[in-house]
Amino acid sequence: MTWRIAVASKNPVKIEAARAGCGRVLGSEDLEMLAIEVPESLGIAAQPMTDQETRRGARLRAEAAEKVQPEAHFWLGLEGGVDDDGEDLWAFAWIAARWPEGSGESRTAAFALPQAVAALVRQGVELGEADDRVFGSSNSKQKAGAVGLLTQGRLDRAALYEDAVVLALIPYLQREKG
Repeated sequence: MTWRIAVASKNPVKIEAARAGCGRVLGSEDLEMLAIEVPESLGIAAQPMTDQETRRGARLRAEAAEKVQPEAHFWLGLEGGVDDDGEDLWAFAWIAARWPEGSGESRTAAFALPQAVAALVRQGVELGEADDRVFGSSNSKQKAGAVGLLTQGRLDRAALYEDAVVLALIPYLQREKG
């Protein structure tokens, strides 16, 4: 069987994370990944600035994917965001997963951003652009992401998101147990 997975993003990093995470859960590499462009009219901020806003963005993305590709088996929203605790600016992502009989959510690990990056984001610059400016990179959000730059490639954005995709699908794995 080919599993159809609709991902509410055209970002190759998010699609790869969804593919890898769903493959682990479904025990199959026979996945058809459907990349969905999410309209700006959904009200998802280009740079979510709170945990709540980021979680809401993931949910809205998953719902939008379901509307665009209702025949898919799963619909995923992966939303990266930041949260300011007054001292540090923390980066993370929320994953929202939906399937015909249920849904689940998860959040990645969080990490503090360097002050130079945090200052730009607090001024309204999107995290990927701030990373590119500070680290002299190009289009990092569609590559290793902030986590890849900060860990010098020891962990990249796709790997960070992959485990959270698996965790968002826990209710799917446990559906028969109630």
